[in-house]
Amino acid sequence: MIILLSLCSVPSVNATEKKLATASDNTKEIPIEVKTMLNRLDEIKAMDKSTLNSTEKKALRKEVRAINTNLKSTGHGVYLSIGAIIIIILLLILLL
Repeated sequence: MIILLSLCSVPSVNATEKKLATASDNTKEIPIEVKTMLNRLDEIKAMDKSTLNSTEKKALRKEVRAINTNLKSTGHGVYLSIGAIIIIILLLILLL
């Protein structure tokens, strides 16, 4: 009886919870604002721009640039340490 019980493996509750937690950590939710901006970019790319005049094309280019800057700002930012800031300031002083 002991041999039969030792051969049978039963997954523990903690193991299944850990698997579920890691699966949910890997999938990141995209915010609604970002989805709408990406959808608008796709719409602009799919448009037939040959029928537009120059002012409309210029407005579209400005809109695309604005959306791209917003998307970059919502992403990963650039973080500088205090040491890096001091080095940059010293380089600027030396060069100017």
